[in-house]
Amino acid sequence: MEPEMNLDSKSFSPPRRRRFAFTLVELLVVIAIIGVLIALLLPAVQQARESARRMQCTNNLKQIGIGLHNYHDTLGSFPSGYVSYNKYGSISSLPSGDYDATTWDAAPGWGWGKLILPYVEQTNIADALDNRGSVWDATHQAAAQTNVEMFLCPSSAGPTEPLLVVDDSGVALDKGGGSIYLGRSHYVASHGQEECWGDASGPSGGYNGDAGFIADGPFYRNSNTRFRDVIDGLSNSVFCGEHTSRLSDKTWVGVVPGAFVHPRITSPDNGVESAATLVLVHSGPAIGEQDALGNPIIHPPNFPTLHVGQMQSEHTGGANVLLGDGSVRFISEVVNRQQFAAMTSIAEGEVVSHE
Repeated sequence: MEPEMNLDSKSFSPPRRRRFAFTLVELLVVIAIIGVLIALLLPAVQQARESARRMQCTNNLKQIGIGLHNYHDTLGSFPSGYVSYNKYGSISSLPSGDYDATTWDAAPGWGWGKLILPYVEQTNIADALDNRGSVWDATHQAAAQTNVEMFLCPSSAGPTEPLLVVDDSGVALDKGGGSIYLGRSHYVASHGQEECWGDASGPSGGYNGDAGFIADGPFYRNSNTRFRDVIDGLSNSVFCGEHTSRLSDKTWVGVVPGAFVHPRITSPDNGVESAATLVLVHSGPAIGEQDALGNPIIHPPNFPTLHVGQMQSEHTGGANVLLGDGSVRFISEVVNRQQFAAMTSIAEGEVVSHE
């Protein structure tokens, strides 16, 4: 008989399982790795979003180009930059209060954006804006405040609500019906190199208000530019471009006599401009426009002068522009300034490189 064994019960306890857990150091390393991955990923996400916004902006300008060409096909010319006193026949026939005695901007004031509405499937808005009235008529206010998606760049960081029309002091302008609000636009038409929306196109300019004697671009007050007028070539001439509301207010509706556009971003070379810059911009060089050293100013897109009368976008590195042939190009903000100025005039015979 085998002797009885006295076994200690502790020696037969089942082995405990080892429990795994992050140490503090390991946890910090994991958090650091995740942070690095997010830091690497976010720029790519932002770049993808901006690429999509820029594509939408390009499509907007292409739609505007279609509207301009449809207008030309129907009426034989591109729309006026904005319309003044044409229904009265002459400036002397204007009703009192319907014109600006300094610039001769006058009723009805409809801008190029409003004029192409029937040609871009926006007839409902166009019909609500009676051509026999003026931009600022109270009966037009509801339709005039409409935001039209085609005129809004998704990259613009500025306000999108209807803009308040103001005078040179920034006070709301009242044409007898109260404050005037207009639908916003992030796209503007090219007046060319010259600017003539101040005294130069008024009674002191010596041209009886005819801006065509001075303007060298496709759009200006009462312009009626035709294909054959663009002798520099439609594919070489800038017709429209971007202007972010972060810099200043623009509208698709038109011009209100006595209105002024104020910059939201200040620089030593910018200031308020008269009403035409609600719908138009120019590139320079222009008579009377000089920098602090007396040199003529040329301002391509995103130029640091930050003029309310220049093209300005929120896209990195430049801005989209619409050429006369309906194509859209991205213009670098470091483009040769003389080359860009040559692209904004339509009949000065410059040779423009597409390099």
